[in-house]
Amino acid sequence: MPSKKLEFKNGQFVVYPTQGVGKVARVEEHNVAGQKIQMIVINFEQSNMTLRVPLDRAEISGLRPLVSPKKMDEAISSAKRAAGAKRMVWARRAAVYEENINSGDPMKLAEVVRDLQRRSSADTMTFSGRQLYMRALERMAQEFAILHKIDVDSASEKIEDILGVPKEIDLNAPEEEIEPESP
Repeated sequence: MPSKKLEFKNGQFVVYPTQGVGKVARVEEHNVAGQKIQMIVINFEQSNMTLRVPLDRAEISGLRPLVSPKKMDEAISSAKRAAGAKRMVWARRAAVYEENINSGDPMKLAEVVRDLQRRSSADTMTFSGRQLYMRALERMAQEFAILHKIDVDSASEKIEDILGVPKEIDLNAPEEEIEPESP
């Protein structure tokens, strides 16, 4: 079954499933075992990493252009819904969440964010649950940030605001001095 050939341009933002959002630096030709292979060179600024993906394997690897703003809005809306059923033991659920994060699919990332987000300021989260939540949120925020031309931290905050995630209490914040009332 022939697959459509993906086109990538220098400077284009793309999503590589296990790494998140990167920028195409160039397409270069390499000679491997006597064959000329075109490679897409992708720079990931946040992790300071460069990745080379054979052009003919790009689609199979999951490399894709950014989603549309409408598709991102749909993913965020799906994260507002009630959390999914938690009938599996944590180890299995964590493995499923990990697969969803590494899929690079905004809808699957939204699923992880939806299931693991705190619904009230009294909710607690295990360390591993918090780590998975933060990774899923960051992956969504990377793409959201590019689409809305803002930085990743602002994108994370905006997504959490849209979802209504309660803010953390900063236990290290200096206490405010209360001035005595004047008579």
